[in-house]
Amino acid sequence: MKKLQILGPGCPRCKALAANAEAAAKGLGIEYELEKITDLKRIGKFGVMMTPALAVDGVVKLQGKVADAEEIKGLLR
Repeated sequence: MKKLQILGPGCPRCKALAANAEAAAKGLGIEYELEKITDLKRIGKFGVMMTPALAVDGVVKLQGKVADAEEIKGLLR
């Protein structure tokens, strides 16, 4: 099971990234758990300087932009 973490304050861009990440995981048919992290201290522990960000299994794969589902699929493969 993949752990997808959306790092950001909960803004519309964060919500869009979360929706795209879910669509990508469902499109690939993988089991996943989605966690939204809004606490700035926790976000800082990931070393993220720009939000929204996407971490997969605790590793930051993307930050500072809203990737579409196709791009996220590439990160999940």
